[in-house]
Amino acid sequence: MAYKQDKVSVSILKYVSDIIQFELKSSEIGFITVTGVEVTGDLSIAKIFVSFLDNKNVEKRMEALNRCKGFIRSSLAKKLTIRKTPTLIFVLDDSFERGMKIEKLIKDINK
Repeated sequence: MAYKQDKVSVSILKYVSDIIQFELKSSEIGFITVTGVEVTGDLSIAKIFVSFLDNKNVEKRMEALNRCKGFIRSSLAKKLTIRKTPTLIFVLDDSFERGMKIEKLIKDINK
């Protein structure tokens, strides 16, 4: 990844986390963590990986997050120093659950 991509990814991660935590007024989303951001080479699309504290109603919570996408993008545009704000795509990050399953399988094999 290029230096500018890394810099923009880190900025988006910080700003989107702050926007969701302090500015977003949606109670449907609940407690959410932004776990990572991937930005395309031309900085036009940003995939934002999120996870929830509890896995109840994840689909409804993701829909609520996607409904707030415009507000998040406009708030992000005010904070970023690049010319064009990337299109935001929210993706559910299930890496923690996959890691737990792999760890369980390894423990079962060792028994």
